[in-house]
Amino acid sequence: MASGLFIAYYRVSTERQGRSGLGLEAQQAAVRGFLNGGDWSLVAEVVEVESGKRADRPKLAEALRLCRLHGATLVIAKLDRLARNVAFVSSLMESGVEFVAVDFPQANRLTVHILAAVAEHEAKAISERTKAALQAAKARGRVLGGFRGVVPSDAHRQASVAARQAKAQSRAGDLAPVIEQLRADGITTLNGLARALTDKRIPTARGSVNWSPAQVARVLALA
Repeated sequence: MASGLFIAYYRVSTERQGRSGLGLEAQQAAVRGFLNGGDWSLVAEVVEVESGKRADRPKLAEALRLCRLHGATLVIAKLDRLARNVAFVSSLMESGVEFVAVDFPQANRLTVHILAAVAEHEAKAISERTKAALQAAKARGRVLGGFRGVVPSDAHRQASVAARQAKAQSRAGDLAPVIEQLRADGITTLNGLARALTDKRIPTARGSVNWSPAQVARVLALA
């Protein structure tokens, strides 16, 4: 039984199908049937109208952005077509967004297992290479061991600050379209924007759904 927040992503192959709703209604019915009966909320539905030749997926990017903003799960009706799409798979993996496919619910775990298996294989290979290098060094008479702790250098600290700044910048980029729309609707003050973001239940960087004017100001400074 489904529970939580969801963003639905539908894909139709041609502009004609997008206008007629051909294929779209079936996807929508499948998603609603899957969610039916649980404590869930469908925050948004995003429709991608694409041709087979397009490599970019702007609506997918929008759906993933909404998932990150709301802490929601991406739900798709059919995985079989999307799983063969390199752009879709790579975008989904890089986003860190949780997803579920109506026609193959186990795919969520299966994908994680596949990635874990690859990571495990890679870690094992690195471990074996490290052991071989240490044994070779020992055979040459090199003394191994000693202090194994890590003393953070200025470079380490700068890298940590840069990582936090990059994360904040990415979050501000996700929020920018939402704030732009609020401003277009006439909400321009920090207090007004804070109330509007709170009403939309979009979490802050710390996970709270209560926005303050100061938090909005920090986002605007980065956007």
